[in-house]
Amino acid sequence: MPLVTIDIIKDVFDEAQKQEIISRVTEAMVSIEGEAMRPVTWVRIMEVEQGDWGIGGKMLTAADVHAMAQQPVAA
Repeated sequence: MPLVTIDIIKDVFDEAQKQEIISRVTEAMVSIEGEAMRPVTWVRIMEVEQGDWGIGGKMLTAADVHAMAQQPVAA
């Protein structure tokens, strides 16, 4: 039984986005392991409190992640 755990910062994704994450990750796993494994493919989203996650020595909040998502992608 595959179990995929995804850690995210609380309040970054809404319920619809989390459902989409679950659906797409499930589809990715089933495409690799086969359709028969769908009923036992688990996807778990774990939300970490804002400020309890850091990158490069800096604490991150949902606002920080939303700001990063608005930045243009480097070519």
